[in-house]
Amino acid sequence: MTSSSSPSQDTKRLEQTYPEGLRADALMEEDVAWSHGNDSQWDGEQFDRSDRAALRRVAGLSTELEDVTEVEYRQLRLERVVLVGVWTSGTVQDAENSLAELAALAETAGALVLDGVVQRRDKPDAATYIGSGKAEELRDVVLDTGADTVICDGELSPGQLIHLEDVVKVKVIDRTALILDIFAQHAKSREGKAQVALAQMQYMLPRLRGWGQSLSRQMGGGKGGGLATRGPGETKIETDRRRIREKMAKMRREIAEMKTGREIKRQERKRHKVPSVAIAGYTNAGKSSLLNRLTGAGVLVENALFATLDPTVRRAETPSGRLYTLADTVGFVRHLPHHLVEAFRSTMEEVGDSDLILHVVDGSHPAPEEQLAAVREVIRDVGATGVPEIVVVNKADMADPLVLQRLLRVEKRAIAVSARTGRNIDQLLALIDNELPRPSVEIEALVPYTHGKLVARAHDEGEVLSEEHTPEGTLLKVRVHEELAAELTPYVPAPLA
Repeated sequence: MTSSSSPSQDTKRLEQTYPEGLRADALMEEDVAWSHGNDSQWDGEQFDRSDRAALRRVAGLSTELEDVTEVEYRQLRLERVVLVGVWTSGTVQDAENSLAELAALAETAGALVLDGVVQRRDKPDAATYIGSGKAEELRDVVLDTGADTVICDGELSPGQLIHLEDVVKVKVIDRTALILDIFAQHAKSREGKAQVALAQMQYMLPRLRGWGQSLSRQMGGGKGGGLATRGPGETKIETDRRRIREKMAKMRREIAEMKTGREIKRQERKRHKVPSVAIAGYTNAGKSSLLNRLTGAGVLVENALFATLDPTVRRAETPSGRLYTLADTVGFVRHLPHHLVEAFRSTMEEVGDSDLILHVVDGSHPAPEEQLAAVREVIRDVGATGVPEIVVVNKADMADPLVLQRLLRVEKRAIAVSARTGRNIDQLLALIDNELPRPSVEIEALVPYTHGKLVARAHDEGEVLSEEHTPEGTLLKVRVHEELAAELTPYVPAPLA
């Protein structure tokens, strides 16, 4: 075995062997070969350049730079949060369920929940949300746990945010800001990103703060001074608000333009008399799983709140052969921020314009009745109260049998299914078939083979009761809408004398 030589010995040998022009390249090759055999003895563990340059991302709300001189080596960590809620009504179990849901939202956003506290009050404190004394106690909890963020289970006013931050000395956010952050992480389509951006700007506009130069005034322009430069001018924070309003106006125009495309598709489905079914429900109730089970859509399924935001429309067929569309909509949650309801109104119109709503509820949830109430409140907000509804109690394989019995007893049009195992999916399809509106005209026609388009339309737009091929043409007995019935009328066989 030959021993490795040192770099200085290699340099002397290279001066004698290689010409001046090739000496540097040869020296680099020798250094690389020498380092492969000896790096582990003196420089510790080595990393590939691609591994060093890569940011090992952990989904979170903040980053921490361990060494500012080596930007390749970064340690990304989760935000450490403490939850705080105000219990104003209901039972203590209701308050704990609400805080547990806030913890699930925080974990979905990428935070690490350290502790949670609930205070019993008639109404939130106008200054600090939980009162000055409890705010001091919350400060002690933050110090003991080492948290860097406090999340409040409610929507705070700008004044409450500022005063509570002054006491606890860490960042304070509310439930609305947390949900907006989750939506911003999960939005994938152009329209979804625009809707989230609009909701965030609506939320931030009254909460802009100004320090120091932010409150300085910018004097007016004008040629050579004079009258144009007089007056108090506009502060920087006023300039920021004006720019946000301009961006919001531009975002609304863009969303309106994108809304037109969806309306065209919706009108096309209505023109062809294709019934539509909308899947609505609480977040993480299994709406996407149910869509995949019914249509094989292949939509993302994840055990996380608001995993899918962008609506998905898929074509499906009833057991009797009728075509319909199935639309997966954004999930709802208790106290859904009104900014999001307004921003996602064009998306939620799929629910209002549908012929049937599949209201999916998580049967394994501790309080499924609260989920039903929260979703129906949003359905009322978008004006879809007149649409027929089927309550689909999902996750029946994991639910308490007593809870299932209670839900099925209270909800008259309900069915318990499991999208994961396929339990009762056939019964759900049959129920959809019965509840979908049927064409109003029943007709029997002998369509010549030269008019095969009418036969195809009868299959696509109507309900074929019977079909027989005869020497003269196709004898159809169908249930269709009035427009198609008028086109089939000339081919109705004359009655026998």
